[in-house]
Amino acid sequence: MHRLLRVAVAAVGFVLVGIGASRAQSAPTLYFSAIPDDDETRLTERFDKVAAYLSRQLGVPVRYVPVKSYAASVTAFRNDQIQLAWFGGLSGVQARLAVPGSQAIAQGTEDRTFVTYFIANKETGLQASETFPAAAKGMTFTFGAQTSTSGRLFPEFYIRKETGQAPETFFSRVGFSGDHAQTLRLVSTGAFQVGALNYTVYDAALAKNAPEVDSTRVIWKTPPYPDYNWTIRGDVDARFGEGFMGKVQTAVTGMTDADLLASFPRSGFVKAANEDYGPIEETARAIGLLD
Repeated sequence: MHRLLRVAVAAVGFVLVGIGASRAQSAPTLYFSAIPDDDETRLTERFDKVAAYLSRQLGVPVRYVPVKSYAASVTAFRNDQIQLAWFGGLSGVQARLAVPGSQAIAQGTEDRTFVTYFIANKETGLQASETFPAAAKGMTFTFGAQTSTSGRLFPEFYIRKETGQAPETFFSRVGFSGDHAQTLRLVSTGAFQVGALNYTVYDAALAKNAPEVDSTRVIWKTPPYPDYNWTIRGDVDARFGEGFMGKVQTAVTGMTDADLLASFPRSGFVKAANEDYGPIEETARAIGLLD
């Protein structure tokens, strides 16, 4: 009798273990991505660590999914291939418009007053100034990615505002580098004489004594504007459980590890809301980047 009881208990134990394993295997995965403002290898190194942190905090598997372009990050969000993303200001607006109910839940401390640097190759003779560099007229110029907030949206807005001309008219040739690091490289080699890029990328290169800063200088910075943000799909509570969106917000704003924060790079994260990015939507519509 005791032997039969032990066998029965063991059988129940195996069943419970099986159920637990089945539940673990069926736990949904949260997929997140980030706009590719650097090369893919560096991005994967940076954000795999962030995925591991989020997984520990949220109690669900989290996986980083690299994308090839800013537009691809918005498409992946719209198609539910990712549910969470570290977007730029404009790509975040585009994603939230594409998926109604989605929310901006956090931004970097620095993103409340972000700026773009206009940089020039030192051979141009252009110097740092508090006013827009009108002397760059007729030179070659590169933006970053076509839908980058700091690499295209606000630089173009201020070029038009300060000169009364389209970039293609004011400059002799206009290009799109694809990302901020490449903008710095292209200006440093003289492939383009002037460029616009995310100020944190240039400051980081300066702090590391990167060779590109030896041949370039900052000649102007834009007035401040809101930029990067964590945006999440509005249906995550239905998929991961009630209150999940709030848990993600808490995990992101509670990120204090210096190594993780350097992945962005930001000194910390604070809560954000969709309305914080109204100026970006207005600017994008004004210059024709949104319908």
